[in-house]
Amino acid sequence: MTALRRLAALLSDLRLAITLLLLIAIASAVGTILPQGEDPALYLDRFNNDPWLGLINGDRMLALQLDHVYSSFWFLSLLGWLGLALILCSWRRQWPALQTALRWIDYREPRQLSKLALAESLSLDDASTGLRRLASSLRERGWQVQEHGERFSARRGVVGRVGPLLVHTGLVLLMLGAAWGALAGHRLERYLAPGRSLDLLNRQGESQLTLTLEQFAIERDPAGRPEQFRSVLELQAPNDASPSIHEISVNHPLRFRGMTVYQADWSLAAITVQLGNSPRLQLPLQTFPELGDQLWGLVLPTRPDGSEPVLLALSSEEGPVQVFGSGGDSLANLRPGGAAAEINGLPLRVWEVMPASGLLLKRDPGVPLVYAGFAITLLGGGLSLVATRQLWAILDPEGRKLHVGGLCNRNLGGFARELPELISTAGGCRD
Repeated sequence: MTALRRLAALLSDLRLAITLLLLIAIASAVGTILPQGEDPALYLDRFNNDPWLGLINGDRMLALQLDHVYSSFWFLSLLGWLGLALILCSWRRQWPALQTALRWIDYREPRQLSKLALAESLSLDDASTGLRRLASSLRERGWQVQEHGERFSARRGVVGRVGPLLVHTGLVLLMLGAAWGALAGHRLERYLAPGRSLDLLNRQGESQLTLTLEQFAIERDPAGRPEQFRSVLELQAPNDASPSIHEISVNHPLRFRGMTVYQADWSLAAITVQLGNSPRLQLPLQTFPELGDQLWGLVLPTRPDGSEPVLLALSSEEGPVQVFGSGGDSLANLRPGGAAAEINGLPLRVWEVMPASGLLLKRDPGVPLVYAGFAITLLGGGLSLVATRQLWAILDPEGRKLHVGGLCNRNLGGFARELPELISTAGGCRD
């Protein structure tokens, strides 16, 4: 039994909790810096030749589960350890402290009050009347008063003692929700062009939901920089008679049957061109990271045998589309829907550039617990600011003096300044 108590005392130690919080914060920072949930080949290709911090290559990164920090065994173990420490601290300290605060303490002798942090003695002609006046005044100010003949006990702000217990409860719920979401949640990121669909399947391979992108628009400022992205989505569930239409944008996600759809990014999906007298050709675009960020393009041959290729490059669905020859020289700038330009003896026209919406779909069963944890933690933090004040008053056996003593768990100086005003209603002068 003694060993268990020592273990409980060690696990609920404040220094241990602070250490665990520090480790969780460092791990969260690592998870923010490093890409998460990518293909293992990405980590091997990127970090084997250039180890992170000069120490951790791709193989070690995968072995340490740094590619999925928040669902890793060691991160969840830290959360569980901290949760256990908070539960034990609540059980060993906060709950007994709350029980003690709810119990009335009855001091019977004036000498007991003299040992309190705040103590005053009033000389009164009629101390009994002064005692009743003081008790009545405290009730009017919102104090709870329990009278015992020639003495009383009063208190205010006992609800503040519930605050630390609620903070611990909220943090435990928050960590439970985070762990549940990391283990049972799903995350999917896809680029969709208008008119394209995405089927979400359950574990049995059956369709749960069909998501179709009806429209996608990019709002730009006068300088041409993107300001907002908007997607109009059609959602069709297997048992629904008709689909539902919803619009999402950045910072305005869609929540639908436990799933959240975020407007995360944008891209360019395809370009429609006409070369000479050919039919209109819709060709997929790809990124060229070696040429710069936010740059898309394709290599287009201008001869039937695939020779004399040109590079079409663009950074916006509005254009311009830059045309480069095989030697890297600029041949033309084309606008979508604009006039054609002669390239290698053939007219080349760009009819349309199709943007793609970057959608992030998340299903996190732990979100209600996380929100509840945040709410309870904030409520507990607010209540923790409420000072618990206690006051006792005892008549002198001779009936000529009133002895008053007080305690406060925080801001004792403020209570000391308030005490003379409180006891002034009893009349008399202080000794």
